[in-house]
Amino acid sequence: MPNPTRDFGQQQRDEFLIDDLQQLVRLAIREDLDRGYDLTTLSVVPEGLPAAANIVARQTGIAAGIQLINDMVETMDASIQVQLHVRDGEAFDSGTCLASLTGDARDVLTCERTILNFLGRLCGIATWTGQHAAIIADLPTSLYDTRKTTPGWRRLEKYAVRCGGGRNHRSGLHDAILIKDNHLACHQRSTGQLLSPAQAVTHSRRFLSEQPDVAADTIVEIEVDSLEQLEDALPASPDIVLLDNMSIEQLKRAVELRDRVNPSVQLEASGGVTMSTIRDIAESGVERISVGALTHSAVNLDLGLDWELGSKNLSM
Repeated sequence: MPNPTRDFGQQQRDEFLIDDLQQLVRLAIREDLDRGYDLTTLSVVPEGLPAAANIVARQTGIAAGIQLINDMVETMDASIQVQLHVRDGEAFDSGTCLASLTGDARDVLTCERTILNFLGRLCGIATWTGQHAAIIADLPTSLYDTRKTTPGWRRLEKYAVRCGGGRNHRSGLHDAILIKDNHLACHQRSTGQLLSPAQAVTHSRRFLSEQPDVAADTIVEIEVDSLEQLEDALPASPDIVLLDNMSIEQLKRAVELRDRVNPSVQLEASGGVTMSTIRDIAESGVERISVGALTHSAVNLDLGLDWELGSKNLSM
């Protein structure tokens, strides 16, 4: 049987994610304020006015980024207190209050769009991922993201994928080997030798063994686009073989071939996966399906800030 314990690291709410978030929040604030002030708020809203506002879902969805609101507020150095009403990964209905903000009205007004932009993006990815994951929830196949992420947002977007029930593929070029056609073509151009899939896997494992600062058991994955390439690769025992743009019939034959030649290797289907095809792909028997659309095609979830100023409610 394939070894499911051989997998990529999964994105947590860790110091690296928080560092990325802080840098992105600073950039977002610079976009709004340049190096100046919120002119509208300063000209109209009295200093020291207390305010309360609720972040409310306008659609059903899955929460992601809610547990990062305090980190955003801290980065913006705002006088705002945050009360969370849902946790990341929880599903919610339209009309649900996700979090409450209280504090200085000027700070809430200045920060609201940045907070909503981050939450809308992350909840959108989590919700879109959850819709895909639900289709194959009763099958043993796992759903993975890719590196097709918004530049600078990768950790945050992969975190959102996890909140939605997906799993994270490699986080970058630094933490795994994934051999593709272009790598083999470049090697051939330089050396005159076209490595077979098996030779490429062996070559990569030898390279890893010679690197003092890289774990020798780093995952090695290779992409193939034919059953002949798969048959060549399997005896070299890559951790994962990526089956690129194969038909359902090819995927089934690939699983049969793998089970016969080297059952320890995981198979990953990728390329053109949609919500209408993901079920059939999972039923072919592959262990993994990677879907770039989880991040590059997700639509922001509609969230709003419902204000309370004294006894008067304002819907923003």
